[in-house]
Amino acid sequence: MRLTKHVHACVEIDSDDDHLLIDPGNYSPDAAELVARTSVVLVTHEHADHVDVDVLGAALASRPDLTVYGPAAVVDRWAGLAGRTVAVEPGDGFRVGALDVTVHGGVHAEVHRDLPRADNVGYLVGGRVLHPGDACDVPAVPVDVLLTPVSGPWIKLGEVVDYVRAVAPRRAIAIHEGAASARGLGMVVARFGPGRLVDVPLEVLEPGESVEL
Repeated sequence: MRLTKHVHACVEIDSDDDHLLIDPGNYSPDAAELVARTSVVLVTHEHADHVDVDVLGAALASRPDLTVYGPAAVVDRWAGLAGRTVAVEPGDGFRVGALDVTVHGGVHAEVHRDLPRADNVGYLVGGRVLHPGDACDVPAVPVDVLLTPVSGPWIKLGEVVDYVRAVAPRRAIAIHEGAASARGLGMVVARFGPGRLVDVPLEVLEPGESVEL
């Protein structure tokens, strides 16, 4: 499997001829290009930094080969496209080519008690790579590679550390860094690695950078 990191929470996963895109949001200036080169998009929740509804809507209107998976709050806006937009919940599973995808999570992490919490799902791809969206739900299955949120109004450093400890992945790759300065991201990275708060290092990829998993 190969993972390509894009801006903020957007990633691509490739395995042989199978390909999927997760969370092409409006932080990604190349969201339309990324959607154009895949036939499967997974969306964790309805917030705009995770789903550019204009880009996806235009792609769905012009491409009958495109399928979008996500919570009902995301995909129901395209309810007339039966079979091409699929509502998913925790406990669901489906296949993208030879890649198994299972659905975890349930609810967005709290930003403030006075704000409603959106439905949020995480995706475990190929039994190995977990994209949690905006939550720190720990799945009841092993995770090899955790895409680790590192910044945002809903998470702080201590929660990042505790989340990675609880999931105990072999690799941790930073996502959701769009609100972090270089110095702030460095503060998070400095807490990861042998002899630090978390034994596993935190890998930071530049937009467009790929790693083999």
